[in-house]
Amino acid sequence: MVDLIDLYSDTATRPSTGMRAAIASAPVGDEQKGEDPTVNALQDRVAALLGVEAALYLPSATMANAIAVKVHTHPGDEVILDRSAHIVQAEAGGAAMLSGVLLHSVAGERGVFTEQQVEESIRRDAPNYPPTRLVCVEQTTNLGGGRVWPLEQLRAVAETAHRHHLRTHMDGARLMNAVIASGIPAHEQTRGYDSITFCLTKGLGCPVGALVAGSQEFIRTARRYKQVFGGAMRQAGIIAAAGLYALDHNVERLAEDHANARIFARGIAEIPGIAINSEHVETNLVFFDVSGTGFTAADVVARLLARGVRVGAQGPTRIRAVTHLDVSRADIERAVTIAQETLGKTQTGALGRQHLS
Repeated sequence: MVDLIDLYSDTATRPSTGMRAAIASAPVGDEQKGEDPTVNALQDRVAALLGVEAALYLPSATMANAIAVKVHTHPGDEVILDRSAHIVQAEAGGAAMLSGVLLHSVAGERGVFTEQQVEESIRRDAPNYPPTRLVCVEQTTNLGGGRVWPLEQLRAVAETAHRHHLRTHMDGARLMNAVIASGIPAHEQTRGYDSITFCLTKGLGCPVGALVAGSQEFIRTARRYKQVFGGAMRQAGIIAAAGLYALDHNVERLAEDHANARIFARGIAEIPGIAINSEHVETNLVFFDVSGTGFTAADVVARLLARGVRVGAQGPTRIRAVTHLDVSRADIERAVTIAQETLGKTQTGALGRQHLS
């Protein structure tokens, strides 16, 4: 049986042999009491990386975002963010359920919005309006196609928010992809953001875990909500060790994922009916439209899976493919060949006639 080439998400990665060894040998203690040395080392390492005072280890990036929103807001407040943001699209309405806030989503360009859009979205201070309290950005964008926010735009959004006495949060689930793609260190990109989510389970290849980071005061309050949301753990060093290993071994190699994404994008661009802008492939996310093939996204997903390539439908005709450390260049080249063989004749071939009949 041919091994599956899993391009559904970079969360599909499995811990490497070296990472498993680090997990097995990790010193541990009671994380809830602040006594786990491996967790503490990871928190200190990530805080330094992001240029902030402290960080808090958590089970997931979704919990990190939820805690950040909770710390920065009160029920009835409003949060400005892009309409494609993970907080809007993929966190099960947690901002409303857990924090009682409204989400004011703006239409950015591939997930990136401007300081002018922030200005226009801030509510007038009046009794009949919800108070605008928080601005969130996502670096890199997810549904925006893996776009890297330009540094000047990150700074302008943060400065505008602070000028209006708003708080700022960066969902940096794929921040290290942005670092490698842009060459700009993480602490430069996070400057001006009161809190940051840092995920370990995507391009960094860990099996579990994320952190939320910010000032000491922010983390003191965040720790309380970690307990409230059920995120406190015991001997969590056994999983935190994977994060330390990833920071030592899996950051620079993200460039390979980006190169593989460009190879995949160029290859599927040759298929008749596939719509893709290869210039938009900045990191490890590849989005393309299949409406011109005569198939739906669900059709294409099923046909590719039958040949051993898994991608994900993101709408009726839109598909996402994500490269990661468990997918080699040879895998990507084979995935391109399979896609071309499977879809290349859909305009006039038997498969296309069968679908349209």
